[in-house]
This record gives sequence, C-alpha cells and structure tokens, in this order.
Amino acid sequence: MDPANTPMTEPQKQAAVFLDALSVPSPGEVFAALNKACRPNWATLVTPATAPVTTERPQLALAVGVLTANGYIAVEAQDGQQVKNVGRELMALAKSLGVSQSLLGRGNSLMEFADNNDWDALADELEATENEVKNTMVEQKDRDLVTLTSAAAWLRGLEVATGVVLASDSLQGSGTLYQPELARRLAKQLDSLPDRMKRGALVPAVKRTLETTASLLENPDPKGDTLRKNYKKIYDDCSVVVKAILSSSTPAPTATPSPALSTKPPKS
Repeated sequence: MDPANTPMTEPQKQAAVFLDALSVPSPGEVFAALNKACRPNWATLVTPATAPVTTERPQLALAVGVLTANGYIAVEAQDGQQVKNVGRELMALAKSLGVSQSLLGRGNSLMEFADNNDWDALADELEATENEVKNTMVEQKDRDLVTLTSAAAWLRGLEVATGVVLASDSLQGSGTLYQPELARRLAKQLDSLPDRMKRGALVPAVKRTLETTASLLENPDPKGDTLRKNYKKIYDDCSVVVKAILSSSTPAPTATPSPALSTKPPKS
C-alpha cells in the first residue's frame, strides 16, 4: 500500500480533530489581555533572540514557538532591532526544519516594518509568519511539530504573564492565566506524539510542565499565599523548560526553583 494513502490510525484522527478544534491563543493575544489588565514594562521583559544549535526537529519546533513569543514581547517593547533579530533566527529555524522557502517574503517584511517602527503591522506579520510555518509543517506531513510549536509559544507567554502578575502585590492581571483545560489538552496531545519525538528529556519536560500548570490552575479558589505560591511554581517551571528549549546542549530540565521575584517592573 502506498504510504501516502495509508488510512489514518485512530490516534492520528484524534490528533487532527484536536488541532482543528482547539484554539491555542497566540502570545500576542495573551499579551494584549495583559495590557488591558495592567501595564507591564515590556522593555524589561525583552530577552536576546538566540536559536539553539541542534539537528533535533522536536527542539527546533519548540524553539520556533519560544522565539515567536519573544518577537511579540519585542513588538510590545517597540524594540525594532530585537524584532529583526527574532526574524533572522526564525528564518534560520525554518530553514533547518525545511519550511523556509515560502517564508522569505515574511522575513523581509519583518525587517521593513521594524525599520519603519510600524508596530501594528509587525504584530500581524509575526502572527502570519507563525501560521505560515505551521501550515507548511502540516503540508509536509509534520503536523506533530505544530503541536510542539504551539505548546512552547503558549508556555513562553505564560512565563511572561505569571512574572508580570507576581510583580504586583495584588496579583493584578491574574485573570489572563486561567486556561487549565488548554494546558491539560496540550499535555495530552504531546503524550500522543510518536515515540521517536519523545526521546530525550525535553519533550517529556514540556508535557510535565503543562500537566503541573493545569493542576495548579484547577485548584479551586486558592487565595493569598497559596495563590502566589501556585503562580510562582508555574513561573519557575516555565522558565526552566524555556531555557532548556533554547539551550544548544539541551540539558535535562529540572524543577529547581528560580530565585523569588522580589522586585516589580518599573512603571511605564
């Protein structure tokens, strides 16, 4: 039988239904909600755009998600140079994944809009670039990579959002964090990936982080110190896994807590 015409297995069918039916908010949508709830100082949240040096396709797909989120942060901070840096790294990742042919124009547009400080157009172009990478993955029968890209982008957005919320004495903006069902379903989707994509420590660590996040967000009406501790755990776990995604040596992510957030971002 021609492999291209082989009927989909039941898990593959469920995966297709999941991806078509589940709306994963882009980092831009998460950050727009944060802007309405509070006033983050985005300039303090910009991080260097550096893609990992690796040939592992799952890690490359995860890195696309993280860097896309970093691009949205740079747009919010109105940091044109950083947007261009993110664009160059995204093009390099797309080339490594074999999905770059249709993205050359997108990369050029990112550079042009950044030079012209056209922030609204930049945000739209980042979203279009992310969607085009995902669509090309699907066309090339790499749909599983789309799940990894979406999960990583959402976790990076969640890391930023929890950091902003924790910097507020009143946990202002916490309403943007409550998506336990999304975290649970993304974790389930990662669990259904082929075994070859789950080798090593990285993808299982992303799955565990999603599961832990879902459990903490499902906690019925926690208050006071418990709520802050829950958000701090989510922040720490996301930070660890995001760092591992961008690491060229891909060390095994650990749950070692990062230093407590003791300062608030400056008011903009």
